Amino acid sequence: MTDDETALWSAACSHDERAFGALFDRHRDRVFRHALRLVEHRSEAEDVTAAAFFELWRRRDAVRVVDGSVLPWLLVTATNLCRNARRGTRRYRAMLAGFPRDDVGVDPAATAGDRIDRDAESARLHRAIAGLSGDDAALLVLTAVEGWTTARAAEAIGIRHEAARTRLTRIRRRVRAHIENEGGR
Repeated sequence: MTDDETALWSAACSHDERAFGALFDRHRDRVFRHALRLVEHRSEAEDVTAAAFFELWRRRDAVRVVDGSVLPWLLVTATNLCRNARRGTRRYRAMLAGFPRDDVGVDPAATAGDRIDRDAESARLHRAIAGLSGDDAALLVLTAVEGWTTARAAEAIGIRHEAARTRLTRIRRRVRAHIENEGGR
C-alpha cells in the first residue's frame, strides 16, 4: 500500500461510513486471502474476515495505524481469530470423537439406566451450583467447566488469586456435601 490511510481512518473513526467502507473495500481481499491460508474452509475464512472488520470497528479507539495503514492490525486480528477458530474446531472434533461409533452390543435398558443416573446426578449438581453466590458459581464454573486457571478466574471475577484458591476449596467441599446429602435421600 503506497498511499497513507491515516486521514481515511480518522474519518472512519469519526463515524464516516463511506471512509470505513473504503477501508473495507481496500483490505477485504487481502484479509480474506490471509485467513484462507490459516483455516480449513472458505466459509471459515469469510467468517474471520467479517469478524476482523467488526473488531476493527468495535475497537477503533485502540487500533494503531502502522506505516500509514490499518492492514497490519487487521492481519494480526485475523490471525488471532483463525487460531480461535482452529481451537474451536479441535474441541468440536474431540467431542465428536468421544461419542460411541456404533450401538452393537449395547443394552438399551442399561443405557437408559445410565442416562437416568447421569441426569439425576447432573440435576443435583445444578441445584448445588444454584445455591452458590454469583461469584462462587462463576469461580467454580470457570475453573471446573471452562478449564481456566484459578489465577485467570480470580482476575475475571475481581478477587486475589490466593482468595480464589481458598474459596474454591470451600466451594468444592460445599458442592460435594450437597450432592452427597441429596443423593442419600
